[in-house]
Amino acid sequence: MTESTAIDLAREVVRVARDCGAHSAEASVSIARRLHVEARENAVARLEGSTGKGLLLRIFRDGRKATLSTSDFSSDGVRDAVRRAVAQADLVTVDQYAGLPERVADDGVDLSLRDDAIERRDSLEKVEEALKLERLIREADARVVNSSGSHYTDAVGVTALANSNGFAAGYSWTRAGRSTGPIALDGGVKRIAQYGTAARHLRDLEASGAVATTAVRRAVELFGARKPPTMRVPVIFERDVAASILDDVFAAVSGANVAAGNSWLSARVGSQIGSERVTVIDAGRLSAGLGSAPFDGEGVATQRTAVFEHGVLRTFLYDTYYARKLGAASTGNSTGGGVGPSNFYLEPGSMSLDEMIAATPRGVLVMDTIGFATEHASGTYSRGARGFLIEGGELAYPIDEFTVAGHYGEMLAALDAVANDLRFDSTVVSPSFRVAEMTVSGN
Repeated sequence: MTESTAIDLAREVVRVARDCGAHSAEASVSIARRLHVEARENAVARLEGSTGKGLLLRIFRDGRKATLSTSDFSSDGVRDAVRRAVAQADLVTVDQYAGLPERVADDGVDLSLRDDAIERRDSLEKVEEALKLERLIREADARVVNSSGSHYTDAVGVTALANSNGFAAGYSWTRAGRSTGPIALDGGVKRIAQYGTAARHLRDLEASGAVATTAVRRAVELFGARKPPTMRVPVIFERDVAASILDDVFAAVSGANVAAGNSWLSARVGSQIGSERVTVIDAGRLSAGLGSAPFDGEGVATQRTAVFEHGVLRTFLYDTYYARKLGAASTGNSTGGGVGPSNFYLEPGSMSLDEMIAATPRGVLVMDTIGFATEHASGTYSRGARGFLIEGGELAYPIDEFTVAGHYGEMLAALDAVANDLRFDSTVVSPSFRVAEMTVSGN
């Protein structure tokens, strides 16, 4: 289905909804063709190709809202879905905040979201890429004895949205990724690592050799790891772990969580939360960004939003519903069913990760975290971790079976160094950063 065909379908669904009794309506159409290749040893373990399609319909009637999704695009299927949605609306409670947005996107900005080379690429070449990645991790180090799989994935899709206020628009997009999970044998201990890369364009992916090298290094560098002593020291979070922390920060600035009282940042807009080095941006129109789009899940124009500026919390992130509920304006962060990130990131610094380590006389470098122990309402953070002890500005030896704990507010306030290794390979990303002091619980 082409972009124009998808837009026409969304328009038609809205027309049917109005004919069936909806006072206002919104229809979102998505179609994507996906491929996933997984290789293990010298064989293809999984080869999956699919075309998925979905229609999300929101209808509003007498202050009530009903939502319905279907993959049946036939005329009869659409009409049946619309009738059911309208009937369901009469059964729900009136919600004063429900309704279409007042303002929608009115520009046709090109964000470079599509790479035609992905669609033209031969399927056999994609299969060979996964097999090659699997060969590379095994050739890189004899201690790699297995893997959790080497993967190539891509998707080519179109998204369209129309509503009864006259908005109708769409865009095409692509995505590709490669990843691998080597397993290395450290005596009787299996060291498992994961590393991957993703982008809108093939040219922006890290090379297969670089992905394999990084993944294998992450597995074998932890050989001989031991439990560290319990201490309070500076903690450096490598960029992938730092991104998981920033993902928790996003949850705290989501208008949905703020409205539900499930955020430690509630009522703190305008307050100094972090250090001067904490500037966090949500960039909905970053060129070729994995979270970029010209409009969000309800047609509101995406934008660049400074969430934290030099440590000061400037705003939460909203869709239309939670913006109304909290007396704010939408920031273009609707997913169609809630609030989500666009390209949410901590602004990078100027030093490399190696320079940050060299500037840390004693501390811990966290390369991986385990488990889940985050409480968004209180802001407490506690994770099992693996990494390295830093002594004299150098990596002394690998460590594991320890816990890093703190409070998000204290962590952001004590964030005293930010590296320059930011990569936009997900919707929530971060450069490596250092927190001046945290509790490391070991022996």
